[in-house]
Amino acid sequence: MKTPLLLALACLMVSPTMAQTYSLGDIGLSDTWIQEAPPRAPTLAGYVTLENSGSTDDRLIGIESAGVEKVELHTSVVTDGIARMAPMEGGLLLPAGQTVVLGEDGTHAMFINPPKPYRDGDEIAATLVFEKAGQIDVTFTVERRRDGAMGGHEGMNMSGEGTSDGQ
Repeated sequence: MKTPLLLALACLMVSPTMAQTYSLGDIGLSDTWIQEAPPRAPTLAGYVTLENSGSTDDRLIGIESAGVEKVELHTSVVTDGIARMAPMEGGLLLPAGQTVVLGEDGTHAMFINPPKPYRDGDEIAATLVFEKAGQIDVTFTVERRRDGAMGGHEGMNMSGEGTSDGQ
């Protein structure tokens, strides 16, 4: 009786759905994922949980990936009652001793112009760039939409009009 249960638990432990964790100095990263998009979508929304266990603030200032044309850190901005996406000015602050989720309060990483449709289970390699901690290579796993996880996209102007870069 114990053997089937142990085998089942062992299979769960090596399951590809298990979240990977990473660390770079005082910065811990987990739950790196990208929301699966329709087949011809020009963008993918990416998310990550960041924990700064240090005594000094840091900042996520960029994400790089050869798996897409470019990656931008975005936030939602409401102007005249209309929500739009805009590049995040100055990056994402990681206060000392706190956990921050890129995916809360309308924030997300926008993976722009993927060369192919990424489907559930695909992986996209990326490098996260921090102001003080430096760079770390991670893997974002593509997942079907999670309940409530839109990164602030609901009701948004996805055209890029009204963003600070004028595109």
